[in-house]
Amino acid sequence: MLRRVILAAIVCLTSTGLSVAQDFQKPGTEHARLREIEGKWDAVMVMGEQKTKATATYKSINGGMWLASDFDGDLGGGLKFQGHGLDGYDQQKKKYVGIWTDSMSSAPLHLEGDYDSKGKQLVMTGESTNPEGKRQKVKTTTESKDKDQFTFKMYMVDAGGKDQLAFTIEYSRQK
Repeated sequence: MLRRVILAAIVCLTSTGLSVAQDFQKPGTEHARLREIEGKWDAVMVMGEQKTKATATYKSINGGMWLASDFDGDLGGGLKFQGHGLDGYDQQKKKYVGIWTDSMSSAPLHLEGDYDSKGKQLVMTGESTNPEGKRQKVKTTTESKDKDQFTFKMYMVDAGGKDQLAFTIEYSRQK
């Protein structure tokens, strides 16, 4: 069935005069920046006074257009936490984009942002649903320290636009 769908799409494209090879986008320098964190990582999550350990795996997929992530940790008291992300660069919007899902929420988090070359960090914003079921603006930053360490921070953005740090995750590449 899938072969028929793919074949039909190719026939449709070629019958309209489009060349399959030349009209599809290819990964650019922005995608290469995302791929820098490909691999397996140890993570330490700090939320208030609480520190927990986790692991994460980042893998380039779909010909280098997307970076998939899997996060596994323990939030203390035996509470397992799992998350899955998908990050890319939308070449039409000229924006980094991401979606995050995890074991604590049925609502996905959609993010969009830019790379700040001066601060050497990816800054993304989006909206999530808070525990009371209300929409909550969020901001994330991902800052690479070197090829083997990076820091992720998530902020809740209050009604006045002020960032309030929710948690920090320090990542170290597994050797």
